[in-house]
Order: sequence, then structure tokens, then C-alpha cells
Amino acid sequence: MKLESLYDLYLLELRDLYSAEQQIVSALPKVIQKTNSVELRKALESHLGETRDHVARLEQVFTMHGVDAKQQKCKGMQGVLEEGDEVIGRDSPPWVRDAAIISACQRVEHYEIAAYGTARRYAEQLGQERAAAILQETLDEEFAADETLTKIARNRVNVEASRHA
Repeated sequence: MKLESLYDLYLLELRDLYSAEQQIVSALPKVIQKTNSVELRKALESHLGETRDHVARLEQVFTMHGVDAKQQKCKGMQGVLEEGDEVIGRDSPPWVRDAAIISACQRVEHYEIAAYGTARRYAEQLGQERAAAILQETLDEEFAADETLTKIARNRVNVEASRHA
């Protein structure tokens, strides 16, 4: 795909996000199974549902633009997920593993926040206000998920994990 315009770049960003979200939907159930903290498990299960909604929203944006929701492989997300899987898979006490899960999940959230913020700005620049609003809705959920993970880490998981220092 040639990048001859901001619109082309915007579609490329949307396709990258679509692949990233699909990868997360696939990876998150395995991460959830490895959690010790009930609070963390519930937060991740809730975000898995939101992530499925994110996929549906992206499909809606593609439909609005009259283009296929074909995905290209998001290598950035693939790398973030592989790195997280490696750390989570190490032999560690349950609370330390939960801290590693939070760290890995926050890296995912930060990648998504950057990508959705960029896509939303492109949509706004291109006069695609409805698409921008849809992307903003997902961006707000990504910020909220990151904040939830921070609270769980600060209030419980990191406290428990520090006892194994």
C-alpha cells in the first residue's frame, strides 16, 4: 500500500490497530489464567470484553470509510506481547508474577494509547468527526484500563510482591 496522503496513513494506522486488538483478544485469556489476584483477574476479564468492543468499533470505522477491515500484522504489538509473555512465564512467586502481568499489560495499554491518539488526530484532521469520536471512546477506555492497573499495582499487587524482595 502506497502512502500518498494522510488518508492512506490513517488507514494504515487503523489496520495496525485492528491487528493489535486481534492479537490482544488472542493473548489476554492466557494471561488471565496466570493471575493470582482476584482483583487483577476481574480487571483483565473486563478489559478483554472491552477489547472485543474495540475490534467491533474499528470494523465500524472501516465500514464508514467503505474499506475492508483487512489486517496487516502489527509487529509492534507482536513484540510487546512476546516480551510480556517471556517475563510472565518466568518462575516467580504469584504476587511477583502479578506485578509482571501488570507491567506487561501497561506496556500494551501505552502502545494502544499512542496509536489510538494518532488515529483520532488523523481522523479529526481529515474531517472524519464520527470516526474521531469512535476512536476517542476507545482511547478513553485504554486510559481507564491503564489507570485501573496502576491502582491495583499500587494498592495491592506491588505491596505483596515487595514482600518477596
